[in-house]
Amino acid sequence: MSQSLAQHLATYNIYVGVVAPGFVETDMAADYLQGPKGDEIRNQSPLGRVARPEEVAQAVLFLAAEGSEFMTGAIIDVNGASYLRS
Repeated sequence: MSQSLAQHLATYNIYVGVVAPGFVETDMAADYLQGPKGDEIRNQSPLGRVARPEEVAQAVLFLAAEGSEFMTGAIIDVNGASYLRS
């Protein structure tokens, strides 16, 4: 949907960027991360952990910054290489 929006809104100088996080160390994920599957979730990434909220925020700030306009339609994965797009 975001890539379609980027194509259709570009003529209006509206840019669309998406941040697609994996698991993030938040209150919402705490039960999963502290539960029996916590290690399995962390080990999905070769970094052995999940993202911190500020790491996701940095990607959002980048897309909102002046100079990122030509990235319209991009999807930034913030998941520590637990999922790679080809």
